[in-house]
Amino acid sequence: MGPDPGAGSPGAPVEPAAVGPAAVELAAPAKLTLSLRVTGTGADGYHLLDAEMVNVDLEDTLSISPGDGLEVVDEGAGTGGHGTVPADASNLVARALVLVGRRAHVRLVKRIPAGAGLGGGSADAAAVLRWAGVSGPGGLAMAARLGSDVPFCWAGEGRARVRGTGQVLELLPWDEVAGRAYTLLVPPFGVSTAAVYRAWDELGGPVSDNFNDLEPAALRVEPRLAEWRDRLGDATGHRPLLAGSGSTWFVPGGHPGQGRFVVRAVQPPGAGGATPPARSGGTTT
Repeated sequence: MGPDPGAGSPGAPVEPAAVGPAAVELAAPAKLTLSLRVTGTGADGYHLLDAEMVNVDLEDTLSISPGDGLEVVDEGAGTGGHGTVPADASNLVARALVLVGRRAHVRLVKRIPAGAGLGGGSADAAAVLRWAGVSGPGGLAMAARLGSDVPFCWAGEGRARVRGTGQVLELLPWDEVAGRAYTLLVPPFGVSTAAVYRAWDELGGPVSDNFNDLEPAALRVEPRLAEWRDRLGDATGHRPLLAGSGSTWFVPGGHPGQGRFVVRAVQPPGAGGATPPARSGGTTT
């Protein structure tokens, strides 16, 4: 890893890593929230969580090369979620580059459905932080500035308990979930995370009996979720769980079929403290 920006302010730029003429290719695996409890509200008004998250092998790919600009290639079109991924300054990749004080041309190949609760944008931002070599408490602070899921995607090492507003990580034993399969069903629409939290407050802070306290609120915000939950349940014989604030539903095990993704738990590049491997050339297989 590179120098620790924690020695200065959390947003201090780090020294650039050498970038050769060939593109450096980085994998950005999705995150799957296996359980989520809302434990309260902080002084800043943000909700506090206690969640378990894993990375899965549904991945975006970033090719980083000298230059400037962001190119987005959406290979996940038609696989659920909603909306288009912006290629402007609002994209978390662009925001992460600004935060670490770097310029680069990034070709972002999107496979993680947008707006589906799978942390695609957070995974992309975390990949930029790993490429830039941020580390230590300063790196964690930078990740938290980009979003509540970015700390896990940056430093969760494949499986972690995530608390607070996402910045408190407790690594959990990886061998208990290594290679474990999950089946995802992603509706062709997304759910607003902010709207779900507002609905959770309006409902009086319900505690779910299905491992995710946000599920009743998400169903209130987007009643169509129930139809997709029942589709997955009927097809697999399992009671589906909502991933984060939605819109993805998932069940344990591999149940391939129309419209369903079978994914497996993986550790992200660099897990275990190793320097993330840089791959050159084509796309991830």
